[in-house]
Amino acid sequence: MTPPAVASTAPSRRASRRSAPIVRTSSAEQVALYIRRLIFDGDLLPGTRVPQDVIAQELGVSRIPVREALIALEREGWVTIELHRGVFVNALDERTIHDHYELFGMVYGFAAQRAVARSGAELAERLAPIQREFEKAKDPQLLEDLSIAFHRTIVEAAASPRIKVVLRAISTLVPGNFFELVPGAVDIEKAGIRAVLRSVGREDGAKAAADYARMMRRIGDQVARMFMVRGLLGQEEAAT
Repeated sequence: MTPPAVASTAPSRRASRRSAPIVRTSSAEQVALYIRRLIFDGDLLPGTRVPQDVIAQELGVSRIPVREALIALEREGWVTIELHRGVFVNALDERTIHDHYELFGMVYGFAAQRAVARSGAELAERLAPIQREFEKAKDPQLLEDLSIAFHRTIVEAAASPRIKVVLRAISTLVPGNFFELVPGAVDIEKAGIRAVLRSVGREDGAKAAADYARMMRRIGDQVARMFMVRGLLGQEEAAT
């Protein structure tokens, strides 16, 4: 990749981030989240060089966790590391976004099938109170917490350590509160969770898996639109 520009090192939004908890951690994972947010907010544009020293200074960390974070981000497709040149931001790919959520649908669908087979109707009894709270919730943070609780309950009921390993390997594409940032995500997830719960209650694992696939596919569509509006997709992808 040929970088057309070097990123500005002092965007206005960074001042507010420096007071956030992330500044006080040296975790490479948290540094990676910070860089994703810079890209997501348009502070680091496609083709620009990632200012490693500036980021290390802003977060109060050494270059070691920054470097580790960038290696992880390259694996995820956010950046490209060029020998003797630096690290440059990639344009995101719409197909990659769709693939990302298709994979989520497949993994959670597989978990739902295993959970139904291993827990039966008892699983629906544990999921129902979470679904009812999610249906009533308005606060984005509460919605996120309840969504995580619902999916985690299914994964735990699946009793498969391999599912957890796979899910940990799929990083987030939306740095921040998902329901606050992605238009329409709340309604899609509410409908999807209702459908999954109905299928689990009927002990129909195959239908629960199909419900998960449908929900994640619709969420992927919304995320792709949001990234397009933010100007984060490559020009060819944005035009298709």
